[in-house]
Amino acid sequence: MNRTELVSYLDDLLNIKTIADYGPQGLQIEGREDVNKIAAGVDAAHATIDGALAAGADMLIVHHGVFWGPPKRIAGAFGYKVRRFIEADLNLYAAHLALDAHPTLGNNAELCRLLGLTPVGGYFNFKGLDVGVIAEPDGAIPFAALAARFTDALQPPLKVDASGPELVRKVAVCSGDAARSMEEAFDLGCDTLVTGELDYTMAHAPEELGMNVIYGGHYVTETLGVQALARHLQEVFGLPWVFVDAPVGQ
Repeated sequence: MNRTELVSYLDDLLNIKTIADYGPQGLQIEGREDVNKIAAGVDAAHATIDGALAAGADMLIVHHGVFWGPPKRIAGAFGYKVRRFIEADLNLYAAHLALDAHPTLGNNAELCRLLGLTPVGGYFNFKGLDVGVIAEPDGAIPFAALAARFTDALQPPLKVDASGPELVRKVAVCSGDAARSMEEAFDLGCDTLVTGELDYTMAHAPEELGMNVIYGGHYVTETLGVQALARHLQEVFGLPWVFVDAPVGQ
C-alpha cells in the first residue's frame, strides 16, 4: 500500500491533526513509500525497532513516539534511534492521546470491552479532548470480579486497592498515567478507577476517597490500542501485522 494513502487514512481515522498532544503525532519519521507489513508496539524503543525490522515491517505504529515537548538535537542516544529508522527506511507513525481516546480502537475503549463495561461518557479533559472514559457494568458487580476480569483478559494487575464499595456500579477507565484523575472520577460518581500506574502523590487517595483502584500497569494498559488499530488496518486493507512486545515492568 502507498505510504501517503495509508498515513492520510490514519490521520483521518484518529483525528491526528486536530488533537493537541505533548509533541507532533502521526508520521514522525518518513521511510519507504510501499507499506506491505506493519509492526505495532507501545514504545519507539530499540527493542521495538529490532522486532519491527526482524519481522520485515515497512511501518512501525506506536503509542509513544520519539517526539515529546521541546525539540531535541539529533545526537547521542536519541540521534542513534532516529538514524536507525532512517537507515532502515522504516516509517514511524505515532498516536498518543488520539489513540487513548478513540471511541472504538482506543486503549480505553478496548479496556472497557475486555472488562465488560459500557462507556457512558468521558472525563479527564486535555485541551478539549476527554482522554478517559466513564463506564458502567451490566448491573452492579463485585469489585473482586472486575479485578478477575482484568487478570483473565490481560494479566494480574500491578496492584489492586479495594478501598471502595464491594459492588461496582460506575467505573472511570484511563490507561497509562492517570491516577491523578481519581478525584475528578470520584466527583463524577465513580466508585472505581482502572488505570495504569500508581502516582505516589495519589497513594493515599483511594482510602481517603473510598474508591477502588486497579493499577493494571502503564505498559499493559497501552498495548491494546495499537493492536486494535493494526487489526483494523488488516481488515480494511489486508495488511499483515505483528505486535512487538517489549514490556518495561510498570
